[in-house]
Order: sequence, then C-alpha cells, then structure tokens
Amino acid sequence: MRPDAHTVYDFEARQINGQDMALSAFKGQVMLIVNTASQCGFTPQFGGLETLHQTYGSKGLAVLGFPCNQFGAQDPGADSDIASFCQVNYGVSFPMMSKIDVNGPAAHPLYQWLSAEAPGLLGSKSIKWNFTKFLVGKDGKVIKRYAPLDKPADLAKDIEAALAA
Repeated sequence: MRPDAHTVYDFEARQINGQDMALSAFKGQVMLIVNTASQCGFTPQFGGLETLHQTYGSKGLAVLGFPCNQFGAQDPGADSDIASFCQVNYGVSFPMMSKIDVNGPAAHPLYQWLSAEAPGLLGSKSIKWNFTKFLVGKDGKVIKRYAPLDKPADLAKDIEAALAA
C-alpha cells in the first residue's frame, strides 16, 4: 500500500484497453468501485451497475469495474474477452479496468488502500468475494463498503446522499 495515499485520487489504474488512467481524472465525482467477475453468481449485477451509471453518471457518479480472478477462478479470460462479455451481455458502458488481484501480496495498491479504509465484517481487510463495492465521496475518501449480496439498486439512497453532499 502507498503510505502517502490519502484519497482515491492518489492512485492509477490500467483501463481494460491497456491505457493507464490516473483516478484523479474523477476528482469531484462520487465513485463506485467494484471488483467484478464474468462467471459468478453475482455477474447479473453488471446490469444493475450499468443502470446506476445511466441514472447517475450525468449527475456526477463514476462506476469503475475491476475484474478479478481470485475467487473461484470466475474471470479467467483475457481483458479483451472480459470487455466483450460485459458489452455484449450487459451493455456495460462504464469504465472497466484491467484484471487485477484484490487480495494478497500482489493486490493492486488501490485495493490495499480501499480495504484498509473500509474494513469488512468484523474488521476484516480482505475482500471476501466478487462484487464487493466501495462508495467514494467527492473528496476522494471512502464512504462505505458493501458486500457482494448488496444489489446495486440498494445503493441508490447512499449514492444520492453522496452526490448531494
């Protein structure tokens, strides 16, 4: 983890098309950061995430998907396969990033930071499964962590509050 990181804006990520992106590009926006998988029981949440993107994107919400193959090997494909799957099956138009690890020694620095900022149940810092979600405020700080069982639609009130803040 970057010891000097204070906000989400201190990180970069590689987009699914291979281009690097500074998360500071989203300064002043609310962000919903989600680790995704293409072959998971929660995969239909892509549809709900896209709905949030369509509903709140113009109001300042940025949904970011981070494919991960660490849980049951449920996203084994290459980035190009994942991008195609998300577009064809769920019409995903929000930014998808390159596949990463979210736990362990090779975990992406962003996920190391997110997990430390918003621990899970019983203070656990590890990500438990696909579709764990982090809501980040306009100030770049984590507001809340959501479990995979939390459907995207159930986050609407929290997203609206963050957008109004």
